[in-house]
Amino acid sequence: MDDLDTSTVPSGPTTGASTASNGTAEDKRSLMDLMTEKTNMEAELSTLGAILDSHGVNMNTSLTTFDGYPRDDIPVASIRLARARIINLRNDYKALMSMIEVGLHQRHAEYRASQPPPSTAQLSSPARNTPLGEGLVETPFARVDAVVPGGPADQAGLKAGDKIRRFGDATWVNHENLARLSDIVRKNQGTRVVVKVVRESEGEGGTEELELILVPRSNWGGRGLLACYLLPL
Repeated sequence: MDDLDTSTVPSGPTTGASTASNGTAEDKRSLMDLMTEKTNMEAELSTLGAILDSHGVNMNTSLTTFDGYPRDDIPVASIRLARARIINLRNDYKALMSMIEVGLHQRHAEYRASQPPPSTAQLSSPARNTPLGEGLVETPFARVDAVVPGGPADQAGLKAGDKIRRFGDATWVNHENLARLSDIVRKNQGTRVVVKVVRESEGEGGTEELELILVPRSNWGGRGLLACYLLPL
């Protein structure tokens, strides 16, 4: 590994909260901004960890000799800076995850409020015990705009208007503007991929949740591995 140094690592503030006139913290960033900051923070923590690894130390390794003098076999000052930055980032990361959790709850509540009331069939069917966290993560993040007849998406049962809640391991939290779906499709040719969708019920004004099995493949007689068009919500 190359010998890394903290001088190449940004060390500015990691949280963007401003302070309101009453002295309380005020954060107006969107949930997507918070998710981007989470990714950046994780990348910086990884880089700082690599700095420590390159010198064969961790957060607890002693930087002094047995008689109390600074070690001369490692850059003590750089390591201390990296450790201090890691501690600050970990604290900021914890606060950021709390804000993301609140944002996910708000996003899920807004989605639920935007949905039509459940149909009579849905009201009479037994409720599913879905953990709250799973419900938040599986907020719809993409809409099926069109499906090519006879293609893999059509054979899986996808229809135009379906809203995707989960595509393999891709969810609203990590779909990266649908880029993750492309990776999943490319890496799973000929393999079953679970796709969870929300579909408007015909003639009843409600919605239904479906779990479909999609097999991306190129030998279906047309172009593309899915043969459908998706748009981010």
